[in-house]
Amino acid sequence: MGDVINLAERRDARRSRGAPVRVPRRAEFFFDLSSPFTYLAAERVDRAFEDVIWTPASAAALQRGRQGGDAAGLDRLRQAAEERAALLRLPLSWPERFPADVPAAMRVAAFASQAGRGAAFVLAATRLAFCGGFDLEDPEILAEAAAAANIVLDECLASARDTGRDGAIESEGRRLLAAGADRLPALRVGRALYWGEDRLSDAALAARLAAAAQG
Repeated sequence: MGDVINLAERRDARRSRGAPVRVPRRAEFFFDLSSPFTYLAAERVDRAFEDVIWTPASAAALQRGRQGGDAAGLDRLRQAAEERAALLRLPLSWPERFPADVPAAMRVAAFASQAGRGAAFVLAATRLAFCGGFDLEDPEILAEAAAAANIVLDECLASARDTGRDGAIESEGRRLLAAGADRLPALRVGRALYWGEDRLSDAALAARLAAAAQG
């Protein structure tokens, strides 16, 4: 198992390089940790907005089935993710079990969000999955992501076993579907909902213009 990711050091390094000014507006980020597009979007969302609610939502409930669907659909998904990663200059490695749901990790993400550590957990978990190619359902890998978010092991394990969280995660996916979304991640800024990793820049621009208009 690799070293625990020090998110504080990464943020300090980003500031020293002159990170983009954040948009002083609240946003809600809907994600599924099993999706490579969550990984491609998460750090940009964390940089762009001062206040983010990190909300786990079931991609299966939203898309009414597994990521990629058939073999051809899965090939298209992989190709699209690889092309976006190359464009964004981000590394991308595929977990051995991809595509596969990661219910335990999603439960811990729900706990982390409620505890105010959603950003740290999602960033660590998606980097482990799609930078390192690790399986988030592996208890050791899940514990490493939790440690990076300052979640103690007992809290991580208890959350991972808490199947009572599954219903809320599925409901978030269904609500997004009812709102017109057809894929994750999604971002709600004010009353507007943007879905798809490639729409995040549109959401940030809209938030920036709205903040400017409010003085």
